[in-house]
Amino acid sequence: MNAETIEKLVLWAETYNDPVYFEEDPIAFPRRFVEMMKAGRASLKDVEVAAAMSAHLAWGRRAMIVRDAGRLFDEMGWKPYDYVMKGEWRDDATSLHRTIKWSEIAAICSRLKAYYEAYDSLETMAVSEMRTAIYGSKPDAKAPNKKINMMRRWMVRDDGRVDLGLWKSTDPASLIIPLDVHVYDEAVALGLTARKSKDLATALEITRSFDEIFPGDPCKGDFALFGYGVNNK
Repeated sequence: MNAETIEKLVLWAETYNDPVYFEEDPIAFPRRFVEMMKAGRASLKDVEVAAAMSAHLAWGRRAMIVRDAGRLFDEMGWKPYDYVMKGEWRDDATSLHRTIKWSEIAAICSRLKAYYEAYDSLETMAVSEMRTAIYGSKPDAKAPNKKINMMRRWMVRDDGRVDLGLWKSTDPASLIIPLDVHVYDEAVALGLTARKSKDLATALEITRSFDEIFPGDPCKGDFALFGYGVNNK
């Protein structure tokens, strides 16, 4: 990677790591619960449930994601942890967001309830465990687990800007870039990977490339890729 590309990536990361670009974004929902927590009207568990749900819906156009996440939190009465633990979830085959049905949300709530009955925080869960024990997906050692790695970025990075920084026991250096089709295409265009598969190995290769640019904080590169997308539409 040449010096000019690195300079652009650093500039984009600094520019777009700004809440103004994420007001209409899934992270807006856990961020709202962070503000409620500061006012004594929510807990860390509310933020975690909001982050887990918002990340799960983060698929497609941002306007649709935000609209449908809003519908979900309306159903929860804006008390996501209480909704999960009460055990009375909307459970039908109606679509909430694209192919995600209310019954799928109810199943996630059921698994969250079982987890919170034994543990205090989702922070201690490995990515592979969250994939199966919370989201109910089959084990897959090659999966990039985009939504989980995005949630972890939100909860761990703590630079006081976009991300929430509530999980204090996790090192930002351990985070993995949330890899989806758009991130993959941008990373290929920038020369961050030449791999053909959109799998965990590719996500790790992109992460390692960013760790050379942002030592100890590779997921800051996620904002650089956002910047690339904005500047190269």
